[in-house]
Amino acid sequence: MKPASWSYAETFIAEDDVLAAARARAEEVGVAPIGSGGGTALRFLTSVLDARAVVEIGTGTGVSGLWLLRGMRADGVLTTVDIEAEHQRLARETFTDAGIPPQRARTISGSALDVLPRLTDGHYDLVFCDADKAEYDAYLTEALRLLRPGGVVAFDNALWHDRVADPAQRDEETVAIRELGKRVAADDDLVSVLLPVGDGLLVAKKVWSPEPGE
Repeated sequence: MKPASWSYAETFIAEDDVLAAARARAEEVGVAPIGSGGGTALRFLTSVLDARAVVEIGTGTGVSGLWLLRGMRADGVLTTVDIEAEHQRLARETFTDAGIPPQRARTISGSALDVLPRLTDGHYDLVFCDADKAEYDAYLTEALRLLRPGGVVAFDNALWHDRVADPAQRDEETVAIRELGKRVAADDDLVSVLLPVGDGLLVAKKVWSPEPGE
């Protein structure tokens, strides 16, 4: 894809002042939020799923959370997890500025791998992962437990600054993301696609598998 076409696609849906302010907060605190192309993809996914319950791993300053909420049902609830409580405070500012009712965004401060096991099995329509890349494989395991049949898991940075496609790149984060992609692609219980938006968005649907006797 030519750079001009990529840029055109990234800005196909313009971001508003609330998202611009959230991005400015992210820059101030050193957070790299999802790009606008990935954000619009998240909104599309939650809209198609008619999502009522979503988990986000990596709150940041609320950029991806707001995209997710804007695609969800009017009564949908986003559960967003981040190890940095200050980032979540900034995210709540973003949600307030956007007119999102407080009860629609549940922020939980803590390590994702400590928090996720406490969430309800099979309850969620979508799980979005954008936190510690080295933990992506563990996030997938948790997501598959949390998702309802037909639910979707999505991973940001699936191309990781063009490093994943280069076999010479062997740093821990690149290898973790590359191995995640292999695991997802090989899983017969997942229908997956790697979207070249932003820094790459890996998306997989959990296929419904009937229990024995059903």
